[in-house]
Amino acid sequence: MTRKFSSISVQTTLASGISNTATTMTVATGTGSALMGGVTLATGNIDQFTVALDPDTQSEEIVFVTAVSSDTLTIVRGQAGSSAITHSGGATVKHVLTSSDLTAFEAGLNETIPLNTQTGTTYTLVAADAGDLVTLTNSSPITVTVPTNASVPFATGSQITIIQSGSGNVTVVGDTGVTVSSADGDLKLRTQWSAATLIKTNTNNWVLIGDIKA
Repeated sequence: MTRKFSSISVQTTLASGISNTATTMTVATGTGSALMGGVTLATGNIDQFTVALDPDTQSEEIVFVTAVSSDTLTIVRGQAGSSAITHSGGATVKHVLTSSDLTAFEAGLNETIPLNTQTGTTYTLVAADAGDLVTLTNSSPITVTVPTNASVPFATGSQITIIQSGSGNVTVVGDTGVTVSSADGDLKLRTQWSAATLIKTNTNNWVLIGDIKA
């Protein structure tokens, strides 16, 4: 998941109590937007926003907000070493930076690019490919399909690198409604070991740059 942060988030309170197994919570009427501080979470459970319930008390719990519908937030419980517990209505809800966030940042500084090895002749990109290197190996031609935003809601700015590891030429195509642009309209990797990067520039628009040909 992509971690989201805001410097203008405004703390609020729970509108009603939640159990230790609840996966949604409702904050005080009209305060959901202020709590998010201008942050929008992409659909498909791919973004997270960290908040604390009952912060700075023995009942503090860290949760990840993964979706927002007005004042109702979908949450992942017991994060950053905390435990999922019951919270009463009126409990403080506050956006926080945690050890989990800082650990993820530190790991990212030294992170190696994840590999997704594909050996078939067709492959449709999936959400987990964002930031990855997809290797495509086959002796026959290979087609890589970029899915619609409705199918896989990659965040705008997502990058996916592909490499032709075999002799089969790799061609990139957009699913119906998806536009993939490149210099001179070239959407095929040039030869074995050629690589290119797909960058999402809008809802259903991508750019392909790299070692490509017509």
